[in-house]
This record gives sequence, structure tokens and C-alpha cells, in this order.
Amino acid sequence: MQNQRPDRIRKLLADLVAFDTISDRSNLPLIDYIERYLASLGVSGQRIVDDTGQKSSLWVTVGPEDRAGLVLSGHTDVVPVAGQDWSHNPFELVERDGRLYGRGTTDMKGFVAVCLAMVPEMLTADLKTPINLAISYDEEIGCVGVRPMLRDVARKPIRPLGCFVGERPGCR
Repeated sequence: MQNQRPDRIRKLLADLVAFDTISDRSNLPLIDYIERYLASLGVSGQRIVDDTGQKSSLWVTVGPEDRAGLVLSGHTDVVPVAGQDWSHNPFELVERDGRLYGRGTTDMKGFVAVCLAMVPEMLTADLKTPINLAISYDEEIGCVGVRPMLRDVARKPIRPLGCFVGERPGCR
């Protein structure tokens, strides 16, 4: 399984980058994709849909659900590309000189792709502490999508131990 991991990450990243999830657009096709991927592994999540019905966060638990776990948090939206001088389609993953380029590769579809790619290993690891994936929307315009998720998590009988936010260096 470990030998397949880089290819799995790259495939997931290419697929995620291909979704135009600029903040003024719906992220539901990307959430559908993530849910299908997780379902292929026998994992389901809980959608937290916004008031418009056009955007959704996703909360996923891998491992035991009867105890507090750790959260890996990432967002699905990206900043606009208008007025930027891209040498290729920004919604297509391109490799140059050993580096991968595409809108969202570092902020933050790359982190989400790595988290998703690790789910098969999480499932076989006999986790004693659950790992939660918190995948939100509209971080680029004020962390809009994570707020309803946080309210939902606060109402759960078991709250997480802590959270790792995979934001790129230098970001807030």
C-alpha cells in the first residue's frame, strides 16, 4: 500500500485541482467526488450544507467513534484566477522541474489530497484514537464554512482533542 501512496496522492490532487471551486461557486461537485472516494473505502461522512444549498463542509471520522480524536482540517475553495498570468489551465495539474502546479495545490487541495490518500492506511491501522477530517468551504473569504461545522462539533457528546490545520506557511 505504501508504494502506491505517491500515485494515489497525485491522482487525488489532480482530481481536486480540476474542480473550479473559486469561492463564488459551488463546491458540491468536489464534495460529491470526496464522498464517492470515501464510500469506495467503506467510509461515510456528514455534510454540513450552507443556507443556499450550494456549498457544504464535510465531517468524516475514521476509527472509533466513541472517543475523542484528532482533526485534520482543510478547505476546498480557492482564490480567483482572473487577471493572473497562468502559462497553463490553472484547473489542470502540471508538473515542471519536479514541482506540481495548479490552483489550490498548496492552499489547500494538496493537504486535502494527502489526508484522503492516507485513509486506506488509517483504516488498516487499528486506530485507538479516531482521526476526523474537517473539509470546509469559503476559507478564502473569511472562514465562512468552518463556522457551522464548529457549531455542529460543539454539540456532539464527544469533542475532538485537537486540530491540525494544513494551511500553507505564511497563511493565517
